[in-house]
Amino acid sequence: MKYLVLFLVLAVVYGVWRSGRRAPPAPPAQRPLPPPQDMVACARCGLHLPRAEAIAQGPRSYCCAEHQREDGH
Repeated sequence: MKYLVLFLVLAVVYGVWRSGRRAPPAPPAQRPLPPPQDMVACARCGLHLPRAEAIAQGPRSYCCAEHQREDGH
């Protein structure tokens, strides 16, 4: 019986010792940031927006069709 108790004590000590040695979990992988976009200013109101979302008319860019019509260039 005393060997069974000794075995259980040693098993508990070993389990505690093993749990303390575990490496901390690795941080989650971060997604890479998207590349920066070119920004342009609306020729009418000055709002800055990505070139891909702007309405271009020659060298001028607009934030919406209404500002493009109002500017009249």
